[in-house]
Amino acid sequence: MRLLVRCAPLLFLINIIGLYAQPPLTAPVDKVDRRDLIYYPGDTEHIGPLAHKLAANIWLDQRTIWTSPFHMHKADAGKWIGFTALITGAVLTDRRTSHLLENSPGQVSWGDHVSNIGAAYTVLPVFAGFYAAGVFADNEKARETGILSGEAILDSLIVVEGFKLAAGRNRPNAPSKPGDFFQGGASFPSGHSGETWALASVIAHEYANRKWVPWVAYGLATTVAAARITAQKHYTSDVIAGSAMGFFIGRFVVNTHEAHAKHHHGTIAPLLNPSTSTYGVSFTVGN
Repeated sequence: MRLLVRCAPLLFLINIIGLYAQPPLTAPVDKVDRRDLIYYPGDTEHIGPLAHKLAANIWLDQRTIWTSPFHMHKADAGKWIGFTALITGAVLTDRRTSHLLENSPGQVSWGDHVSNIGAAYTVLPVFAGFYAAGVFADNEKARETGILSGEAILDSLIVVEGFKLAAGRNRPNAPSKPGDFFQGGASFPSGHSGETWALASVIAHEYANRKWVPWVAYGLATTVAAARITAQKHYTSDVIAGSAMGFFIGRFVVNTHEAHAKHHHGTIAPLLNPSTSTYGVSFTVGN
C-alpha cells in the first residue's frame, strides 16, 4: 500500500509521456481544426495579437495534455512500462542515493547558483530574445524558435505546477519528513529541469542541422538538472520526471506545429451590413 501511495503521482505522468511520443492528433477533413484558426509562427506580430494567439495555442496544448489518458495506444505499452519502472525505482531509492550525495555548504551553494539557469525568470527571456533577434534580422527561423520555445516553456510550467500540487512531495532539505508525498511540498517534479529541457528540446530540433546546437542545448539542460540534486532541492526521481516532461512537451509542441504548418490556415473576419442592420462573424478554413 505504501508503494502504491508513493507511486500514485507517476501514473498520469506516464500516460502523458506516451502521448507526446505519438504524432499529433489532427481533425478530420470535414471538421474545423481550431489550431488553423489561430496562429503558427513565422511572421512578425505586434505584442498584443502575438500574446493572444500564443495563449490560445497553449490552451489547446493543455486540453490535449490533460486528456491524454484517453488517447493511450497499446503499441506504446513497452515504453510506458519501462519508464514507469525507471521512475518507480528512482522514487524507492531516492533517500538512499541522496545520502550518498551529501555535499558541503559550498557545493550546495554552487549547485543552487548553477541551477538558477533553469529558473522561469531566466529561460522565459530566452524565447523573447530569439523572437526579437528574428524580428530585427528578419530571420523566420529565429522567430519560430522563439514562439515555439516560449509555448513549450509555459506549457511545462503549467503541467509541472499541477503535478507539484498533486504530489505535494517535500524537498530533500525540508525540516521534517523529507521526500514524503502529499505533505504540501514542491519537490516532484523538478520545475527547473522541466523548463530547461522544454527549451532545449525545441532549440535542438529547430537547429538540428547545426550538429553542435543539440549538444550544447541538451548539455546545458543536463547540467541544470544535475545541479538541482547537488543543491539538495530535488531527488533524482524529481529531476528525471521533470526532464522527461520538459523534453516531451517540447517535442509535442514542435510536432504539432509542423503538422499544421503545411495547412492553408483559416481566417476570422467580422461581417457588417448596414443596409440590413445585421452583423456576424465569418471564417474560412484552408485545405
